[in-house]
Amino acid sequence: MNDRLILGIESSCDETAVALVRGDRTIVAQRIASQDEAHRPFGGVVPELAARAHADRLTPMVAEVLAEAGVTLADVDAVAATAGPGLIGGVMVGLVTGKALAWGAGKPLLAINHLEGHALSPRLADAGLQFPYLLLLVSGGHCQLLGVEGVGRYRRLATTIDDAIGEAFDKTAKVLGLGFPGGPAVERAAKSGNAKRFALPRPLLGSAEPHFSFAGLKSAVLRAWAALPDKTAQDRDDLAAGFQAAATDCLIDRTRRAMTAFPQATALVVAGGVASNQHIRGALAGLAETQGLGFVAPPLWLCTDNAAMIAWAGAERLALGDAEREALGLGDGMDTPARPRWPLDPGAEAVRGAGVRA
Repeated sequence: MNDRLILGIESSCDETAVALVRGDRTIVAQRIASQDEAHRPFGGVVPELAARAHADRLTPMVAEVLAEAGVTLADVDAVAATAGPGLIGGVMVGLVTGKALAWGAGKPLLAINHLEGHALSPRLADAGLQFPYLLLLVSGGHCQLLGVEGVGRYRRLATTIDDAIGEAFDKTAKVLGLGFPGGPAVERAAKSGNAKRFALPRPLLGSAEPHFSFAGLKSAVLRAWAALPDKTAQDRDDLAAGFQAAATDCLIDRTRRAMTAFPQATALVVAGGVASNQHIRGALAGLAETQGLGFVAPPLWLCTDNAAMIAWAGAERLALGDAEREALGLGDGMDTPARPRWPLDPGAEAVRGAGVRA
């Protein structure tokens, strides 16, 4: 399986990405095109603009990646494309492109769950990471704790009952006038701030309920900012630092609780766009050390949306073989639909609030 070459396509939000990855973890070639400049005037991602940009960029990027690698579609063993969850217009662009390439070249199509791409991405970066592991998946659209038992086998231990943590970072950045994208902007501002100045809440901290909640924290930031009569740069930085500290405390508390619920974990793993935050990484590494667990985090570029993780998820799935993929319900084919919602653990109990979105 190590010499199998997978073409990956990712278009679920506002990054257009294409990559070629081998089963031995070699990233042969890749391209990632950001849309930050297009969406910055709106303070967030505009779905139709994102879909149009994917449609304009994707085919030329596929050609560039193949040319850089010195291969053709005939040399590719399979095409892996994100089939959800995400902004449905963008997902459709990438999935239809993947279907067309696979059908035209006579290659298998691997319809990949974007969340599975993040869940397996640490294994692309770290060949020593073995199943099962405890995963904290933190991104703009999701905040979950998952027991990763194997490819296609995920047990959701916790999710958010309202906002994802990445969404809370983005909205905090917007309130404070820090710009878009919000996560890196808040992290930069927090470096110059006093995290103890503002008394911000830690929703569900210490609760027997396993889930996350960030709506109250986000609202508290808004109220604290509005109450300041003469706002200064230091006020902004202090509030950014306070928000980041409160959000991190919530992540650590909930993750510690999940460790008890999933004691078979070989390591604590973090993935998703918010995993690039160095303050959060440091806190999670400290938690893993106190619990006697290894800590694994992908390199920063692999945390944000990219096609290498989609191609790798395809390689992991291909390695299972047809019979095991079928037994796990990992069917792929030209009739695979694009999905705006697609939980990794469909059997997980629904939670109160917006967490039912998985």
